[in-house]
Amino acid sequence: MSTSTMPPSLFGGRRYHSHATWLRRTFGGEVARISLDAGMTCPNRDGAVARGGCTYCNNESFHPGDVGSGLSITEQMSAGIAKARRRGVTRVLPYFQTFSNTYAPLDRLRALWDEALGFPEVVGLAIGTRPDCIEDEKLNAIGDLTHRVPVFMEYGLESMRDRTLAMINRGHDVARFVDAVSRTHARRLPVCAHVILGFPGETRDELLEVPAFLGRIGVDGVKIHQLHVVRKTAMEAAYHRGEVPVFTLEEYRDLVCDFLEVLSPEIVVERLFGTAPAEILVAPLWSLDRARVQREIEDELLRRSSFQGCRC
Repeated sequence: MSTSTMPPSLFGGRRYHSHATWLRRTFGGEVARISLDAGMTCPNRDGAVARGGCTYCNNESFHPGDVGSGLSITEQMSAGIAKARRRGVTRVLPYFQTFSNTYAPLDRLRALWDEALGFPEVVGLAIGTRPDCIEDEKLNAIGDLTHRVPVFMEYGLESMRDRTLAMINRGHDVARFVDAVSRTHARRLPVCAHVILGFPGETRDELLEVPAFLGRIGVDGVKIHQLHVVRKTAMEAAYHRGEVPVFTLEEYRDLVCDFLEVLSPEIVVERLFGTAPAEILVAPLWSLDRARVQREIEDELLRRSSFQGCRC
């Protein structure tokens, strides 16, 4: 247990290791992430390992909000750069976000990466995918990109319980995630893990084992999401049957603060909670007020005189 009563200096005045602070320190100023849709799918949608996708997933909830599907990467990048410039930001980091962004032949992936990197404003690249869609040849090719810009890999773990991964039709187990992280680190590529808190059947104690697990396998970043129920998913039907409880804001706030307290201070927190468009969100509706959720979490850390890693 840490005996310090103040957050480490690497937090930049905050009580957790925020991604915005890390980006400013790494790149010398503010960096805008540009979410990209490369027209991919997933192996648990097309029948390679399953059909129907994850039970909670309607990808419209993760879709870039300022671009439409069907636009080229160049068109999406141009729109994203223009939006960043209106905010006074001149550095951008393309993020291949929608679906599984290494689930395609390598030649196609190389062309997409080259297209995204073909802008002078680009200072790095992030690629979101599943841990069962990252063969060694693709990792080697991604490693080659680091001669041009830093590259960050993002893998969906979602849950560290195999029973939950089976229940949500994920199509891979925890061991596959651990293997992907190990092989990615072997190429000196940093890894961000995506985790979802609140799946049915997972206890609070089990959820608070996740930070230690992430520390043991050495991930570099984490995106924390609350389970939210969105339209046109199998989980929506289960929610209406009363089978999927969701957190109140107060419950989630307290859980996230507990999570941060036992999370290594070296791990960058890229997200504290998830969001979804109002038109498809079923529950919890409190997530629509992003400013309030952020404020609740930060105020609770302050009330506790607490910070990320203080109980690590």
